[in-house]
Amino acid sequence: MTPAARIQAAAELIDRIAQGEAAEKALTTWGRTSRFAGSKDRAAVRDHVFDVLRMWRSTAAMGGGESGRARMLGLLRLRGTDPDTLFDGKGHAPAPLTEAERAAGHTPEGADAWDLPDWLADRFLADLGEAAGPTALALRDRAPVFLRVNTLKSDLAAARDRLAAEGVETAPHPLSPTALEVLSGARGLVRTGAFTDGWVELQDAASQAVVDLIPAEGVGRVLDYCAGGGGKTLALAARLPGARIYAHDADPGRMSDLPQRAARAGAEVTVTRRPEGVFDLVMADVPCSGSGAWRRAPEGKWRLTEDRLTDLQGIQQGILATCADRVAPGGCLAYATCSVLAAENEAQIARFLAERPDWRRGPSRQFLPSDGGDGFFVCCLISGRA
Repeated sequence: MTPAARIQAAAELIDRIAQGEAAEKALTTWGRTSRFAGSKDRAAVRDHVFDVLRMWRSTAAMGGGESGRARMLGLLRLRGTDPDTLFDGKGHAPAPLTEAERAAGHTPEGADAWDLPDWLADRFLADLGEAAGPTALALRDRAPVFLRVNTLKSDLAAARDRLAAEGVETAPHPLSPTALEVLSGARGLVRTGAFTDGWVELQDAASQAVVDLIPAEGVGRVLDYCAGGGGKTLALAARLPGARIYAHDADPGRMSDLPQRAARAGAEVTVTRRPEGVFDLVMADVPCSGSGAWRRAPEGKWRLTEDRLTDLQGIQQGILATCADRVAPGGCLAYATCSVLAAENEAQIARFLAERPDWRRGPSRQFLPSDGGDGFFVCCLISGRA
């Protein structure tokens, strides 16, 4: 495919997504039915689509319309690329620009420039103050690729050397002593021996820093209550090599790959549908808006509604209550979200502590994209129950 044909394919996919089709489904269907598209073509079209999803409002403003064609035109203008070099009508390229298209479009302002729905732009400003704009703008960019060095099998220097020998250039990241940012070679990463032998795992740097913040002294039994794919489960296993690690999720199917991942990492993890007893540490990485990770899943900011956010808060409160009953006296309940919204973070902690005066607040932190990774929140709640 030519670069121009990739632009046309992306424009058509964006129209399908605007009509309600999930981006991943649209891309998968297109890839299966477009046998002429090689792996580089599929990757390029995917990048175009996700760039537009991250900048849904600003591309429409710059392109002068809300169609896939207009948004791709807007994306090119935002990048400083001359649209006439690609909108030339040759082969499978988009048709040449009309005079109306040339005259349309304007510099985005306000929530258009932040690429947020109006109600979320207001929330960002209220919750983040001066950090609202930089945070919103950071979520318009592609996310870096990060690795966690698995200290059960390697260390930072050895992992870097092995990755470099296999064509993957990395650099340490200040958010976590186990974090490596991938500078080049990311597409071939999962085929490297460093990955297949369990020396490294794909995990955001801020997600690693969340685990680093959790108190480790005297921890014998650990429950990851919302384990999902198990990224934090494996990070906990590496940080607490002498602890017994249990993983649970309301949807056990999400953990289907965890036993295999744990075996590759050399970690002992027990997957359980019904946790029993109490634990020194309960990790509750709860369902949330995902607002801190919208670089990776940009559809989320356009699908989220105020009603859905309210529903999520109720789910979070229920999980906190359930997990509190699983914490041993003096133990820790580590509440975490990949959100930058106060309603899911500080407001939940304030509510929990107001209802449970025998608990106290331990280490906590709000991570923002300006710190280098995704937006995460973590607060360690310490049980004072006798």
